[in-house]
Amino acid sequence: MGWRSGLKKQVTELSQVALERLFADEKRANRIANALGTVQRGKAAFDRTQDELMRVLNFAPRSEFKKLGKQLSSLKRRVKELDEKVTRLREQRSSTIDG
Repeated sequence: MGWRSGLKKQVTELSQVALERLFADEKRANRIANALGTVQRGKAAFDRTQDELMRVLNFAPRSEFKKLGKQLSSLKRRVKELDEKVTRLREQRSSTIDG
């Protein structure tokens, strides 16, 4: 076992112990869960408001860029697959013509 993996294991174990102690008290665990929920709702509200403001200012909101990014990634994968198929077909055709 290398020193990195040993260190990673120790850190993981320590963080697990810390979280167990932190969440051992049910009231504290509920307060933490409520705080996290509040933060998540606040972030969602912020994102919605930001998107709305961007639309009002006639700019594309961030959510549309995320969608476009996913679509572009999907298209890249598809182009790569098609390129591989075309290459295979060319190779087959070349070997048929040569053979």
